[in-house]
Amino acid sequence: MKEPVFKSGFVALIGRPNVGKSTLLNHVLGRKVAIMSDKPQTTRNQIRGVYTTDTEQVVFLDTPGIHKPKSRLGDWMVKSARDTFAEVDVILFLVDAKEGMGGGDRYIMEQLEGIRTPVFLVVNKIDQVHPDQLLPLIDSYRKQFQFQEVVPISALQGNNTSTLLKLIVKELPEGPAYYPSEHVTDHPEQFVIGELIREKVLHLTREEVPHSVAVVVEEMEQEEENQIYVRATIYTERPSQKGILIGKQGGMLKEVGRRAREEIQGLLGSRVYLDLWVKVKRDWRNEALMLKEFGYRDDD
Repeated sequence: MKEPVFKSGFVALIGRPNVGKSTLLNHVLGRKVAIMSDKPQTTRNQIRGVYTTDTEQVVFLDTPGIHKPKSRLGDWMVKSARDTFAEVDVILFLVDAKEGMGGGDRYIMEQLEGIRTPVFLVVNKIDQVHPDQLLPLIDSYRKQFQFQEVVPISALQGNNTSTLLKLIVKELPEGPAYYPSEHVTDHPEQFVIGELIREKVLHLTREEVPHSVAVVVEEMEQEEENQIYVRATIYTERPSQKGILIGKQGGMLKEVGRRAREEIQGLLGSRVYLDLWVKVKRDWRNEALMLKEFGYRDDD
Protein backbone atom coordinates (compact mmCIF):
# COMPACT_ATOMS: atom_id res chain seq x y z
CA MET A 1 0.00 0.00 0.00
CA LYS A 2 1.36 3.39 -1.03
CA GLU A 3 2.43 5.71 1.80
CA PRO A 4 0.51 9.02 1.89
CA VAL A 5 2.52 11.98 0.60
CA PHE A 6 3.52 14.53 3.24
CA LYS A 7 3.50 18.14 2.05
CA SER A 8 4.99 21.15 3.79
CA GLY A 9 5.74 24.79 3.11
CA PHE A 10 5.52 28.41 4.09
CA VAL A 11 2.63 30.83 3.57
CA ALA A 12 2.81 34.62 4.01
CA LEU A 13 -0.20 36.59 5.23
CA ILE A 14 0.01 40.12 3.86
CA GLY A 15 -2.36 43.05 3.58
CA ARG A 16 -3.15 46.48 4.90
CA PRO A 17 -3.25 46.93 8.67
CA ASN A 18 -6.40 45.64 10.36
CA VAL A 19 -7.71 43.36 7.57
CA GLY A 20 -7.82 40.28 9.83
CA LYS A 21 -4.49 38.50 9.27
CA SER A 22 -4.02 37.67 12.95
CA THR A 23 -7.67 36.62 13.29
CA LEU A 24 -7.26 34.17 10.41
CA LEU A 25 -4.02 32.76 11.83
CA ASN A 26 -5.54 32.23 15.28
CA HIS A 27 -8.65 30.57 13.79
CA VAL A 28 -6.64 28.12 11.67
CA LEU A 29 -4.41 27.18 14.61
CA GLY A 30 -7.31 26.91 17.05
CA ARG A 31 -5.57 29.11 19.62
CA LYS A 32 -4.17 32.60 19.96
CA VAL A 33 -0.58 33.11 18.83
CA ALA A 34 -1.05 36.58 17.34
CA ILE A 35 -2.64 39.48 19.19
CA MET A 36 -5.77 41.12 17.84
CA SER A 37 -7.01 44.68 18.05
CA ASP A 38 -9.20 47.07 16.08
CA LYS A 39 -6.24 49.47 15.95
CA PRO A 40 -3.98 49.34 12.87
CA GLN A 41 -0.37 48.07 12.97
CA THR A 42 -1.09 45.70 15.85
CA THR A 43 1.37 43.08 14.54
CA ARG A 44 4.97 44.34 14.68
CA ASN A 45 7.06 41.18 14.46
CA GLN A 46 6.74 38.42 11.90
CA ILE A 47 4.78 35.78 13.82
CA ARG A 48 5.02 32.16 12.73
CA GLY A 49 2.09 29.86 13.31
CA VAL A 50 2.41 26.13 12.59
CA TYR A 51 -0.56 24.06 11.35
CA THR A 52 0.15 20.31 11.29
CA THR A 53 -1.92 17.25 10.34
CA ASP A 54 -0.94 13.67 9.46
CA THR A 55 -0.36 14.67 5.82
CA GLU A 56 0.80 18.30 5.86
CA GLN A 57 2.50 21.09 7.76
CA VAL A 58 1.77 24.70 6.86
CA VAL A 59 3.95 27.38 8.44
CA PHE A 60 2.09 30.69 8.35
CA LEU A 61 3.99 33.97 8.56
CA ASP A 62 1.72 36.72 9.92
CA THR A 63 3.49 39.85 8.73
CA PRO A 64 3.08 43.45 9.93
CA GLY A 65 0.49 45.35 7.89
CA ILE A 66 2.02 47.09 4.88
CA HIS A 67 1.62 50.86 5.24
CA LYS A 68 3.50 54.10 4.60
CA PRO A 69 5.88 54.23 7.56
CA LYS A 70 6.22 57.29 9.81
CA SER A 71 9.06 56.05 12.02
CA ARG A 72 12.11 53.82 11.96
CA LEU A 73 9.99 51.10 13.56
CA GLY A 74 7.47 51.55 10.74
CA ASP A 75 10.25 51.22 8.13
CA TRP A 76 11.35 47.94 9.73
CA MET A 77 7.78 46.60 9.90
CA VAL A 78 7.17 47.21 6.18
CA LYS A 79 10.58 45.75 5.19
CA SER A 80 9.81 42.68 7.33
CA ALA A 81 6.57 42.13 5.42
CA ARG A 82 8.09 42.68 1.95
CA ASP A 83 11.06 40.39 2.62
CA THR A 84 8.72 37.38 2.88
CA PHE A 85 7.44 37.64 -0.71
CA ALA A 86 10.18 35.58 -2.35
CA GLU A 87 10.78 33.24 0.59
CA VAL A 88 7.43 31.45 0.75
CA ASP A 89 5.41 28.94 -1.28
CA VAL A 90 2.11 30.87 -1.24
CA ILE A 91 1.17 34.50 -0.54
CA LEU A 92 -2.27 35.24 0.92
CA PHE A 93 -3.23 38.84 0.17
CA LEU A 94 -6.02 39.66 2.62
CA VAL A 95 -8.44 42.47 1.89
CA ASP A 96 -11.42 43.82 3.81
CA ALA A 97 -14.72 43.20 2.00
CA LYS A 98 -16.38 45.94 4.04
CA GLU A 99 -13.75 48.60 3.27
CA GLY A 100 -13.33 47.89 -0.45
CA MET A 101 -10.21 48.62 -2.47
CA GLY A 102 -8.05 51.46 -1.24
CA GLY A 103 -4.76 53.09 -2.14
CA GLY A 104 -3.00 50.77 0.32
CA ASP A 105 -4.23 47.70 -1.59
CA ARG A 106 -3.00 49.15 -4.89
CA TYR A 107 0.38 49.87 -3.32
CA ILE A 108 0.68 46.25 -2.14
CA MET A 109 -0.30 44.87 -5.56
CA GLU A 110 2.42 47.05 -7.11
CA GLN A 111 4.94 45.47 -4.71
CA LEU A 112 3.77 42.01 -5.82
CA GLU A 113 4.42 42.65 -9.53
CA GLY A 114 7.11 40.32 -10.84
CA ILE A 115 6.83 37.92 -7.89
CA ARG A 116 6.67 34.30 -9.10
CA THR A 117 5.13 32.97 -5.91
CA PRO A 118 1.41 32.08 -6.27
CA VAL A 119 -0.76 34.87 -4.83
CA PHE A 120 -4.26 34.20 -3.47
CA LEU A 121 -6.73 37.02 -3.03
CA VAL A 122 -8.47 36.34 0.30
CA VAL A 123 -11.53 38.55 0.72
CA ASN A 124 -12.14 38.67 4.47
CA LYS A 125 -15.13 39.85 6.55
CA ILE A 126 -17.72 38.59 4.05
CA ASP A 127 -20.12 38.23 6.99
CA GLN A 128 -20.27 42.04 7.10
CA VAL A 129 -21.40 42.68 3.50
CA HIS A 130 -24.29 41.65 1.24
CA PRO A 131 -23.35 38.79 -1.16
CA ASP A 132 -24.27 40.99 -4.15
CA GLN A 133 -21.37 43.29 -3.28
CA LEU A 134 -18.73 40.56 -3.49
CA LEU A 135 -18.51 39.91 -7.26
CA PRO A 136 -17.99 43.58 -8.27
CA LEU A 137 -15.38 43.89 -5.50
CA ILE A 138 -13.50 40.77 -6.63
CA ASP A 139 -13.61 41.97 -10.27
CA SER A 140 -12.04 45.29 -9.25
CA TYR A 141 -9.08 43.45 -7.72
CA ARG A 142 -8.74 41.04 -10.64
CA LYS A 143 -8.40 44.00 -13.01
CA GLN A 144 -5.35 45.13 -11.02
CA PHE A 145 -3.54 41.81 -10.54
CA GLN A 146 -3.62 38.22 -11.81
CA PHE A 147 -4.38 36.10 -8.74
CA GLN A 148 -3.97 32.33 -8.77
CA GLU A 149 -7.03 31.86 -6.54
CA VAL A 150 -9.77 34.07 -5.08
CA VAL A 151 -11.26 32.90 -1.79
CA PRO A 152 -13.95 34.85 0.11
CA ILE A 153 -13.86 34.08 3.87
CA SER A 154 -14.86 35.22 7.31
CA ALA A 155 -11.84 34.64 9.53
CA LEU A 156 -13.86 35.54 12.62
CA GLN A 157 -16.63 33.02 11.93
CA GLY A 158 -14.50 30.46 10.07
CA ASN A 159 -16.55 30.64 6.87
CA ASN A 160 -14.74 28.99 3.93
CA THR A 161 -11.42 28.71 5.80
CA SER A 162 -11.30 24.92 5.21
CA THR A 163 -11.52 25.55 1.44
CA LEU A 164 -8.68 28.05 1.73
CA LEU A 165 -6.53 25.49 3.54
CA LYS A 166 -7.15 22.85 0.87
CA LEU A 167 -6.13 25.26 -1.90
CA ILE A 168 -2.98 26.21 0.02
CA VAL A 169 -1.93 22.58 0.54
CA LYS A 170 -2.47 21.91 -3.18
CA GLU A 171 0.35 24.40 -3.91
CA LEU A 172 2.83 23.03 -1.38
CA PRO A 173 5.68 20.71 -2.37
CA GLU A 174 6.40 17.34 -0.83
CA GLY A 175 8.66 17.91 2.13
CA PRO A 176 9.50 17.29 5.76
CA ALA A 177 7.86 18.65 8.89
CA TYR A 178 9.88 21.70 9.90
CA TYR A 179 8.52 21.73 13.45
CA PRO A 180 7.40 19.02 15.90
CA SER A 181 3.67 18.28 15.53
CA GLU A 182 2.82 19.79 18.94
CA HIS A 183 4.31 23.19 18.05
CA VAL A 184 1.90 25.99 17.08
CA THR A 185 4.45 28.84 17.05
CA ASP A 186 8.22 29.22 17.01
CA HIS A 187 8.20 32.15 19.43
CA PRO A 188 9.32 31.66 23.03
CA GLU A 189 6.76 32.00 25.84
CA GLN A 190 8.24 35.35 26.91
CA PHE A 191 7.48 36.84 23.50
CA VAL A 192 3.88 35.61 23.53
CA ILE A 193 3.39 36.88 27.11
CA GLY A 194 4.73 40.31 26.14
CA GLU A 195 2.36 40.43 23.17
CA LEU A 196 -0.64 39.47 25.34
CA ILE A 197 0.18 42.36 27.70
CA ARG A 198 0.54 44.76 24.76
CA GLU A 199 -2.80 43.56 23.39
CA LYS A 200 -4.55 44.61 26.62
CA VAL A 201 -2.92 48.04 26.38
CA LEU A 202 -4.24 48.34 22.81
CA HIS A 203 -7.75 47.40 23.96
CA LEU A 204 -7.83 49.81 26.90
CA THR A 205 -6.08 52.95 25.63
CA ARG A 206 -6.72 55.40 22.82
CA GLU A 207 -5.10 57.98 20.56
CA GLU A 208 -1.29 58.15 20.69
CA VAL A 209 -0.70 55.65 23.51
CA PRO A 210 -1.07 52.27 21.71
CA HIS A 211 1.54 52.94 19.02
CA SER A 212 4.09 54.23 21.53
CA VAL A 213 4.07 51.08 23.67
CA ALA A 214 6.60 48.23 23.80
CA VAL A 215 6.53 45.40 26.34
CA VAL A 216 9.59 43.53 27.56
CA VAL A 217 9.33 40.47 29.83
CA GLU A 218 12.29 41.01 32.15
CA GLU A 219 11.94 37.98 34.42
CA MET A 220 10.02 34.73 34.53
CA GLU A 221 10.52 32.04 37.17
CA GLN A 222 8.69 29.29 39.01
CA GLU A 223 8.01 30.64 42.51
CA GLU A 224 6.27 27.62 43.97
CA GLU A 225 4.75 24.41 42.69
CA ASN A 226 1.78 26.02 40.96
CA GLN A 227 2.71 29.70 40.58
CA ILE A 228 4.94 31.48 38.07
CA TYR A 229 6.32 34.97 38.70
CA VAL A 230 6.41 37.22 35.63
CA ARG A 231 7.92 40.72 35.71
CA ALA A 232 7.31 42.86 32.63
CA THR A 233 7.99 46.48 31.76
CA ILE A 234 5.68 48.53 29.56
CA TYR A 235 7.75 51.19 27.81
CA THR A 236 6.23 54.36 26.39
CA GLU A 237 7.63 57.56 24.89
CA ARG A 238 6.33 60.39 27.09
CA PRO A 239 5.59 60.98 30.78
CA SER A 240 1.98 61.91 29.89
CA GLN A 241 1.52 58.47 28.28
CA LYS A 242 2.99 56.83 31.38
CA GLY A 243 0.37 58.65 33.45
CA ILE A 244 -2.43 57.38 31.22
CA LEU A 245 -1.12 53.80 31.40
CA ILE A 246 -0.91 53.87 35.18
CA GLY A 247 -4.28 55.64 35.53
CA LYS A 248 -5.99 57.13 38.54
CA GLN A 249 -4.79 55.32 41.67
CA GLY A 250 -3.16 52.76 39.38
CA GLY A 251 -6.53 51.67 37.99
CA MET A 252 -5.52 51.37 34.33
CA LEU A 253 -2.39 49.34 35.04
CA LYS A 254 -4.33 47.03 37.37
CA GLU A 255 -6.93 46.38 34.66
CA VAL A 256 -4.23 45.71 32.04
CA GLY A 257 -2.63 43.27 34.50
CA ARG A 258 -5.91 41.57 35.40
CA ARG A 259 -6.87 40.91 31.77
CA ALA A 260 -3.37 39.85 30.74
CA ARG A 261 -2.93 37.55 33.74
CA GLU A 262 -6.07 35.59 32.85
CA GLU A 263 -4.76 34.79 29.35
CA ILE A 264 -1.19 34.14 30.52
CA GLN A 265 -2.49 31.61 33.06
CA GLY A 266 -4.34 29.84 30.24
CA LEU A 267 -1.17 29.84 28.16
CA LEU A 268 1.08 28.49 30.91
CA GLY A 269 -1.46 26.26 32.66
CA SER A 270 -0.44 27.66 36.02
CA ARG A 271 -1.27 30.47 38.45
CA VAL A 272 0.65 33.62 37.57
CA TYR A 273 1.83 36.55 39.67
CA LEU A 274 2.17 39.37 37.11
CA ASP A 275 4.36 42.28 38.18
CA LEU A 276 3.94 45.20 35.75
CA TRP A 277 6.03 48.37 35.59
CA VAL A 278 5.79 51.42 33.30
CA LYS A 279 8.90 53.31 32.14
CA VAL A 280 9.55 56.16 29.70
CA LYS A 281 12.04 55.81 26.82
CA ARG A 282 11.72 58.99 24.76
CA ASP A 283 11.23 58.50 20.99
CA TRP A 284 12.22 54.81 21.20
CA ARG A 285 10.56 54.05 17.86
CA ASN A 286 13.29 56.04 16.07
CA GLU A 287 16.25 54.79 18.13
CA ALA A 288 18.17 51.88 16.58
CA LEU A 289 19.53 50.71 19.95
CA MET A 290 16.05 50.71 21.53
CA LEU A 291 14.52 48.85 18.57
CA LYS A 292 17.11 46.09 19.03
CA GLU A 293 16.64 46.04 22.80
CA PHE A 294 12.88 45.69 22.42
CA GLY A 295 13.20 42.82 19.92
CA TYR A 296 12.84 44.74 16.65
CA ARG A 297 15.78 44.42 14.28
CA ASP A 298 17.09 47.56 12.67
CA ASP A 299 18.74 46.64 9.38
CA ASP A 300 19.57 50.15 8.20
